[in-house]
Amino acid sequence: MSEIVLINVTGEDRPGITAALTAILARYQVPILDIGQSTIHNALALGLMVELPRSGGECGVFKELLFSAHRLGLDMRFTPIADDDYESWVQEQGQPRHILTLVGREIAAEHIARVAAVVAERGLNVDRITRLTGRISRQARAAAALASVELSVRGAVPDLTDLHGALLALGRGLDVDISVQEDDIFRRNRRLVCFDMDSTLIQTEVIDELAAAAGVGAEVAAITEAAMRGELDFKESFRQRMALLKGLDEAVLAEIAARLPITEGADRLIATLKQLGYKIAILSGGFTYFAEQLQRRFGIDYVHANRLEFRDGQLTGAVSGDIVDGARKAELLREIAAREGIRLEQVIAVGDGANDLPMLAIAGLGIAFHAKPIVTEQARHAIATVGLDAILYLLGMRDRDVEALS
Repeated sequence: MSEIVLINVTGEDRPGITAALTAILARYQVPILDIGQSTIHNALALGLMVELPRSGGECGVFKELLFSAHRLGLDMRFTPIADDDYESWVQEQGQPRHILTLVGREIAAEHIARVAAVVAERGLNVDRITRLTGRISRQARAAAALASVELSVRGAVPDLTDLHGALLALGRGLDVDISVQEDDIFRRNRRLVCFDMDSTLIQTEVIDELAAAAGVGAEVAAITEAAMRGELDFKESFRQRMALLKGLDEAVLAEIAARLPITEGADRLIATLKQLGYKIAILSGGFTYFAEQLQRRFGIDYVHANRLEFRDGQLTGAVSGDIVDGARKAELLREIAAREGIRLEQVIAVGDGANDLPMLAIAGLGIAFHAKPIVTEQARHAIATVGLDAILYLLGMRDRDVEALS
């Protein structure tokens, strides 16, 4: 016969504690059924679930453990676990798990409290909370600081859309981004990321820059508005806007390309993913002329966008080849994934506009980035408060992991 006992150890952390306590258990040949440890600001919390024989020998192991804890300045508590309670706990390991990631400029108590309340209202239990970002100095604060924590929750989620909607609404009110993902093998094994370009990798819409340079900004904006109202489809609106740019000199495009405003966090994100062997693609309804500039800067593997036509150094007002719209972006994502031998569940897609929705829908991790409301509402994940490098935290990476690669 045996009994199961939970041993809780708390106190000031120092090297050798785990070694000393487990060495005692080893001498008595005590099986460890579960173990967990965390440390916050040198305060240790260590838990061991062990199985002890009911032969009187447990008295000896208890005495040695208590003596060692006293010598190390630790508090120790023993809690017997009933057999039925233990078996119920074992059965819970098959329950679905989800990861909630909070990213913002700062994570406050209200953020955690409100998210935890949403979780509790749906009968879910928080198993673990992990800080992903580094320690934050209160004396020398970074201008664009990031804070991220990850919550592992256990329990069935009958309506993931409802949970996503609740967290999205909560994030808007708290100025923080909250993502929920199934905790499966694909979350930790993404291999390809496909970016939209305009208002995603760069903080501008190039066609608006070209229109302003050509003196037709108002006309192009009116066509864009008509398309947004559903009066024109993307391809037709694109052709009309391009026709207005006829005659624009290539020197103007070169000047715009040289000063493309790169989105916050893009350099850090892409450099990290390249170090990890990710394939990177730009799938854009914009222009290869500008996307290839980004390709050279970041070492991007694939570029698919619209190819401008020039005659005598000026725009003809047309593009060569098929226009890249939403359907084409999704098709290209599938093609690249198949060519690289990557499952769609391993693909990340990032965009801000309605024509990005098809690729966001089929990617394993589809992210609306500082997007239009309709895109944010329909995408499964959204980043609206920080830069592109927040995606690293959605992948479960910690700052120390990223720094080790640089």
